Formats: sequence, structure tokens, C-alpha cells
Amino acid sequence: MRRGAAAAVLLAAGLVLPAALAGCGPPGGRASAGPTVQGADAGTGTGAGTEKGTEAAVPGKREGKGEGEGEGEGGEGGAGSGAGLPPVVDRVATRDKVVFLTYDDGAERDPRFIDLVRERRLPVSMFLTDSVVGPGYGHFARLRSVGASLQNHTLDHPALRGLPYAGQRAEICGQQRKLKSRFGIRPHLFRPPYGTYDATTLRAAADCGIAAVVLWRITLEGDGTLTYTRGAHRPAPGDIISVPAGETPPLTLAERTTRLLRVLEEQGLKVGRLEDHLR
Repeated sequence: MRRGAAAAVLLAAGLVLPAALAGCGPPGGRASAGPTVQGADAGTGTGAGTEKGTEAAVPGKREGKGEGEGEGEGGEGGAGSGAGLPPVVDRVATRDKVVFLTYDDGAERDPRFIDLVRERRLPVSMFLTDSVVGPGYGHFARLRSVGASLQNHTLDHPALRGLPYAGQRAEICGQQRKLKSRFGIRPHLFRPPYGTYDATTLRAAADCGIAAVVLWRITLEGDGTLTYTRGAHRPAPGDIISVPAGETPPLTLAERTTRLLRVLEEQGLKVGRLEDHLR
């Protein structure tokens, strides 16, 4: 799909951020060779889904410029290979009875959570911010060794919407390079801090090698309760669940996740690997 066509499809719906979505706390369609996902506004997003989403193609990983290539070219409103914008997703259209667990920032380093991921074989996705993780990368190396995937959440956790292209690209590509140097991986999923983004974010993300911008429909709060950005107030197949970091949450990360797993089991749902559905 040409960039202009992709942008036209992705700009089809508007988003409003509910007051309940504080901190780091959610939407794309059918491709000929990829999955379908429920869509949202990819031009002026603020993090929450609309009641009625749009659908947009989920492209494969971009060819051409990879992460960090051509940095400094084009400047504001400039660089880009024109290979298409990544979709913005808060859920995946799937017939499998799975949901997807995603964890933000990297501030909470509960060793019992590592044990839980290993024992339950949970394919969780960790969206990491370099300035938050700091010296804690060893914790996430251990999480990765037991099955977690590590994805991009910027270098310094700024609200990206409205920032110049060069600044947004530096935040996204910079964390791509950081994760590559630390773990030898190049993430293809990206979560914008606070769920805020604009068309420049999508262009910068594409130019850094990002295949999909990941928001969420459900938030697991610090006390273990679930809040919803749109739709039915119960987990459903394909939902992306965000677990934001809390300063002093009443429950530990392992405790909150264990409670959530009980809810999912009651609904007949399991945890799926998000990366297998967004390639």
C-alpha cells in the first residue's frame, strides 16, 4: 500500500483519551499476507480506542531503510522510503481464544514475576523505556530468557504527539539501537508513551523499522481491576491488555498478573504471543 493510501485509511477514526488512562497507558485490518486487526485513528491518536474502529492493512516488516539507516536525512517532514505506515492496533482479529499481555516502561522489577512467566510459560511483551530501565536491563535479560519479548517504548518516555520528526525519530530509533546493542534484537513493535501519537510518529516509526504501533483496549490497574477504553467490559479474544508501571501499586506485578490469569481462565481465554500476530 502506498504511504498516502495507508494514511487515508488510518486517519478514518478519531480518538479521545479518558481521564482513567493516566501514565503509560490503546487500534489496523486485513492484508493479503497478514492478520487483521481492529483499527483506530493513526493520524492524531491519543491512546483510547473509539467505539467503532476502522480496519487497515497490517504490512509486513518494511524493506528498504532499516533502524538507524539514513538518520539525519530529510529533517522535519523529510526522510522516509514511502513503503507505508505501520498500523495502530488495540486488538487483533483472531479466532483463537487468546489475549495479549503487554507491560510498560520497565520500572517494576518483581523477581517473582520472572518465576510466574517461566512457570506459566507466558509469552508476555515488555515495552521498555531506556531512561526508566536504567541499570535494570539484566532483569529483562532474565525475562527474555524465560520467554518474554522486548519491544520499543522510546528512550526517554516523552509524549510524542506534536514533536518534530527529528525528535520523534531520535526517540524511536535511539531505543531500537539501545535494544540491539543490549540484546542483539531489533524490535518491530512500538508503543508510544501515554498512547499519544500523530502522523509524524507513524512516519518516524516506519523509518525506524517498526511494523506496528501497539495500543490497548484493556488496562490492568495497580489494584488488579480492569478498565476498558471501549467496547464490552470483559476480556474478549484478540484484546491487547496494558499493564502500566505504578509508583507504589497495592499489588505486585506477579500478584496483579496472577489475578488477571484467573479472570482469563474463567472466560476460557489464554495468553497468546502478540509478535506472532503482528509481523
